[in-house]
Amino acid sequence: MARVSKNQRTDRIKNRQQVKMAKVVVAEKKPNGHYRFRELIVPADEVKQVVQAG
Repeated sequence: MARVSKNQRTDRIKNRQQVKMAKVVVAEKKPNGHYRFRELIVPADEVKQVVQAG
């Protein structure tokens, strides 16, 4: 009989609540003319709020 890892025997994924996430990239212009890009990982439900906030 083949040996089974303890990680394969557990059902971790079934017991976990799945949250849909989205990556938002925000461009900010600095006073010296350069741009800064911020990457945010937010829940998919909050994407519109984050984009409007800036």
